[in-house]
Amino acid sequence: MPEQRTKRDTHSSTQRSSDRETRWLNAWYQGERWVYWLLPLEWLFRSVSAARRCFLRRFCQRHLPVPVIVVGNLSVGGTGKTPVIIALVRHLQKAGYRVGVVSRGYGSQAPEYPYVVSAASSATQAGDEPLAIWRATGCPVCIDADRVAAAQTLLQAGCDLILSDDGLQHYRLGRQIEVAVLDAARALGNGHCLPVGPLREPVARLREVDFAIVNQTQVDAEVHLDIPGQAPVIDMRLQPTHWFKVKDLTEVPLSQVTRGSAVHAVAGIGNPQRFFDTLTGLGVRPQCHIYRDHHRFSSADFSFKQPLPVVMTSKDAVKCQSFAEPDWLALEVEAVLDKRFWPLLTQAIERKTKI
Repeated sequence: MPEQRTKRDTHSSTQRSSDRETRWLNAWYQGERWVYWLLPLEWLFRSVSAARRCFLRRFCQRHLPVPVIVVGNLSVGGTGKTPVIIALVRHLQKAGYRVGVVSRGYGSQAPEYPYVVSAASSATQAGDEPLAIWRATGCPVCIDADRVAAAQTLLQAGCDLILSDDGLQHYRLGRQIEVAVLDAARALGNGHCLPVGPLREPVARLREVDFAIVNQTQVDAEVHLDIPGQAPVIDMRLQPTHWFKVKDLTEVPLSQVTRGSAVHAVAGIGNPQRFFDTLTGLGVRPQCHIYRDHHRFSSADFSFKQPLPVVMTSKDAVKCQSFAEPDWLALEVEAVLDKRFWPLLTQAIERKTKI
């Protein structure tokens, strides 16, 4: 009985959290009016954010002797940054760079910081996204809330180009190139900053970035966003490549889950609907189980009444490997970017770093 109550209480807490998150998302993206009562808080947020940015850039910013590319977004929640990071790492590795990735490591509990991800790292120690990036690319990944310290650690390891994951607002770390990733389906919401809208900074911030990558995955036809500034707008889609077994990482083909099959689809990411839509596009019928971004999974989360196959994202898989059943599968996707992006990126690196 105590164990049952614990599971029931955990489920209720998760459900309440999900309901609160849904209410905010509806306000930001569906145009609910009650949120505009919070306009004074938005003005305060923007004032503090602008002052912080000015102070950090003027007095605290540190520049490194190697190129730094920051990948981030303006809005809270998922836009597809992690697959973009992985695509960038792979491309730059092929170009001959010794790439390293720095990340805040949200939710990580590393024994020390800066912490370099390794084969012995768990998702608890490293965080889900850094571990997923390391597994996909094999490049050095270092986590620390102080990205400057993390980057310096990678420099000592021999890296000659640094990628900063979700570092657009981490102004202590100087950068040569900024890449903003946006979601075509959600766009910029109501265009307001927190808490009235989903933005961390005003829309005008996009005037300063070097590239705006628009994730078109959830839309049938390409959506053209009205993005201020002169930065090239690059379309991107997330393409499923294969499944892999959560337990031992063995790759299996997409045909392993037959079209028309019903599955338990588990997602603890910033935009779970993107994952569910991808499954539907593969002909799979998902029973959707939504958890908060970076949710720390346990076996209790998988006590489903109906015995169906379990599938999840690759980001969630790193947190479930220790207790996964042998038949649980995770979907691997890759970011497919407009081909004109790659020569433009090369030109930007050469121009801004004088390589």
